[in-house]
Amino acid sequence: MGIDQTSSRITLVIRHAGPWDGSDAQLYLLQEKLNAYLSFALDGEMTETSPQFADRPLAILIETTTSPDPQTLHLLAHVRQQLQFQDVTLAVRISPSTEPAESTPSADPGPDCGSSCHCH
Repeated sequence: MGIDQTSSRITLVIRHAGPWDGSDAQLYLLQEKLNAYLSFALDGEMTETSPQFADRPLAILIETTTSPDPQTLHLLAHVRQQLQFQDVTLAVRISPSTEPAESTPSADPGPDCGSSCHCH
């Protein structure tokens, strides 16, 4: 979780290592993870545990080591469209490694996550 200092957007990061295969099982797991993150943020649990994040727009960033397959891209496009109604952005960043950095700002902020984003 991090804050983009430019947009004040709260960014929740999902990390995915390995290939995307577009299988029903993998798509289901991704959908469940997205639902869990959105529930955490939109149902108030996030602001209960971190009140400083109240009343800020939300972004979800999927960090991955490989490009998503066509089925996953289709799902993400549908999810992105639905999230627009909630003023939530969804972005995918392909990085050589999805290992979390020790509290360092993201070197490559990617789409929807400005250069001053401190995604952890």
